[in-house]
Amino acid sequence: MKFEVQIKRTLNCQIERAFKCPMLCDVKLVHTGYGIMPRITGVSHDESWGKIGGSKRIYANKSWIQKGGFVSMDHVLERIENKRWKIRVDQFQSWMLGFYQFDGTWFTNPLDNDSIEITYTYQLYAKGFLLYPLQWTFAKVFWKTYMKKVYRNVESLILSETPYSYE
Repeated sequence: MKFEVQIKRTLNCQIERAFKCPMLCDVKLVHTGYGIMPRITGVSHDESWGKIGGSKRIYANKSWIQKGGFVSMDHVLERIENKRWKIRVDQFQSWMLGFYQFDGTWFTNPLDNDSIEITYTYQLYAKGFLLYPLQWTFAKVFWKTYMKKVYRNVESLILSETPYSYE
């Protein structure tokens, strides 16, 4: 099964900042934890991050659903400069209600002078029809709320011109 969650926002900034910041800034500043989602504490094996085919190992604090330490892998599937990122999160190290893969897209669309429409989408893939009500609730309620928090963190990094960790 596939669940899709999307948010759209408009931000006044340069297209390059809106495009690069969510993927090239320090992930610890983006994924700061929320509810059952633990705070990201670091990455490793990230030498290729930001390039198509690049990946990194993600580490997080301990939570009631995560043992802490290595929690998942992130992969860059697509990078179209100043337009779109596509990433995949997989290799979850704890049970995630039958979810096995999250595909994210960050799309930037210039509207006019320094006004950028950002469309942030995740497709969550799951197995197990018996868990459908829980999976739907997780995707449409919890994950959408979490995406809004992540977006606010990214917006803050964009507007404060936080340096990139990758190029």
